[in-house]
Amino acid sequence: MKTQITNKEIWRIAVPIMLGNLAQTIINFTDTAFLGHLGVIELGASMLAGLFYFVFTTIATGFAIGVQIIIARRFGEGNKERVGVIFEHGSLFVLILGTILFSVLYFFSESLLAWLIDSPNIYASALDYIKYRQFGIIFVCFNFLYRGLYVGISNTKVITYSTIIMAIVNILLDYCLIFGKFGFPEMGIGGAALASFCAEVSAFVFFTTYSYITLKDKEFGMFKMHKLESELMGRILKIATPTMVQKLFSFGVWFVFFILIEKMGETATGISSIVRSIYMILITPCFAFATTTNTLVSRTIGAGHPEQVFDTINKIIKNCIICTIPILLIIIIFPVQVARIYTDDINFAQLVVPSIYVICLGTILQGVGNGYFEAVSGTGNTSAALYLESTILVVYIIFIAIMTHITDKVQWVWTAEILYGGLLAIVCYLYMKFANWNKKRI
Repeated sequence: MKTQITNKEIWRIAVPIMLGNLAQTIINFTDTAFLGHLGVIELGASMLAGLFYFVFTTIATGFAIGVQIIIARRFGEGNKERVGVIFEHGSLFVLILGTILFSVLYFFSESLLAWLIDSPNIYASALDYIKYRQFGIIFVCFNFLYRGLYVGISNTKVITYSTIIMAIVNILLDYCLIFGKFGFPEMGIGGAALASFCAEVSAFVFFTTYSYITLKDKEFGMFKMHKLESELMGRILKIATPTMVQKLFSFGVWFVFFILIEKMGETATGISSIVRSIYMILITPCFAFATTTNTLVSRTIGAGHPEQVFDTINKIIKNCIICTIPILLIIIIFPVQVARIYTDDINFAQLVVPSIYVICLGTILQGVGNGYFEAVSGTGNTSAALYLESTILVVYIIFIAIMTHITDKVQWVWTAEILYGGLLAIVCYLYMKFANWNKKRI
């Protein structure tokens, strides 16, 4: 049977996610660009503290993806009335999870950061960042859950709206609070964190208000205060737990990557902060199309057409690469100009260029690798996805540890992204090709 998933449908789902991710990337870009003009210390601290914070949020991301997979499956089956029930069960778990994560951040951030960061200057600035940012963690957890809901029901334009609101709030407050403009206090790196907190709250308010107005009286059964179903909660956790562990491990390794780079010195840390920001822009389409793969694979299986899955995956990856190439060309042609956005020092900008070329190649492989990886997750075989990526991440972190010891050139450390993307593409393709994934019931 010819696939029912068209290019138009793929772009209808992917573009709003991409715009939402882009707006999120703009938030990170703004933070980095503004703080880069304060100095290398602030650059490094914001990167490490931000990554430290996001290690915790990835647990919520993983749970939200698990909820998203189940919602998409019910949506594909036509059981729309179960969406609200699933979301309410997810909300209860997220409330508990967010409270626990905030408690850990509040009581243990100081000692954990002291253990992880060598530079006293970077440590002091990182602590200043976290003391404001930690208060947003519960709101972030709920925002991820809302994203999972709207991706699951293929109404991704809502994500764009929420993230645009976040971006506007963050950019305006960044400028006011970092530099002390328009009567606001000059807070430096702490101002960047406070701006991000306010942005996270604004997104939560939007999501909740929008959902109550548009979904309450529709067929999804939202805001009905359904009775707690222990069997459903167990099923959600069975699907979501491997994804939570996978996201925590994945981002935890990403954080370790930068911890190892920090030990190469403040210059290497500053370079990598800029490279990371540029990389996040480059892979924005990759993540958007990968998320699209996840929900469309789950929806297609739910609709009873597993034979269409491979064609859908390949079509999404092709569109991802087509979307990514123009961005890559701009970065490749104007690398110094792009780096100068983050720093006034032309010599420092030139130090960034070799790493930029490395991540450009890594971006293509990430597009393919993440596409097939999210396909594995979309089948409901989240445990398999966990095992596959965990194996690759072990190789990845060993490679990084070796490179940080044998070279002082940070661009060689960044080749780890090429290794990761390539291995992920190969391993997940082989799984989708030969594994018996179409028998999974969720």
